[in-house]
Amino acid sequence: MNYKRLTILCGHYGSGKTNIAVNMAFDLRMQRERVAVADLDIVNPYFRSKDSLKDFEERGIRLICSDFASSNVDLPSMPADLYSITDDRGLSVILDIGGDDRGALALGRLKELIMEENDYEMLMVINRFRPLTPDAESTVEVMREIEYACGIPFSGIINNSNLAEETTAEDVLDSMKYAEEVSALSHLPVVLTTVKESLYDELKDKIHPLMGMTLQKKPI
Repeated sequence: MNYKRLTILCGHYGSGKTNIAVNMAFDLRMQRERVAVADLDIVNPYFRSKDSLKDFEERGIRLICSDFASSNVDLPSMPADLYSITDDRGLSVILDIGGDDRGALALGRLKELIMEENDYEMLMVINRFRPLTPDAESTVEVMREIEYACGIPFSGIINNSNLAEETTAEDVLDSMKYAEEVSALSHLPVVLTTVKESLYDELKDKIHPLMGMTLQKKPI
């Protein structure tokens, strides 16, 4: 995948943004020297980028996140080094933004600097198997709420429709019509479809572009 300096991932709760952010960071680190993941999800999700801290450290990937991430303190706290995302233009960053419009408000703090530099992609992560985004209409409604909250328009869509470890190749193929409907309603391209690594070989000749991913696991 060709990356801008900033890759912004947004979507509804449980759409899979964090898992994609982690895998994109691994991929990006193979292309660029200085890479970071910025976890701006302030709405206390189940999975956090910090759960992959050891993997990041092994690959030389910087993590920008709240001091309270992965703790038992539930506070809407922003990272202390938030503005390094926009100020350090030699740093390539994958941004994991919180679900829905409330999480997107955090991104709004950086809006003017992001728009001024104009070296970003803002991608809507969609998952038809989540209860509040089962069809194109509801998904685009969430998309517009996020855009309104942060003030940055989306540039593309990532189809991450999955049922975690239970996902089959048929599930992914069936989701393509949904992704195309979201694309048609939003007038945005589907820039990527993601699947767990075990399904990649089965689907690589049927879906383009396709990214195989290692699924993030919650530490015990």
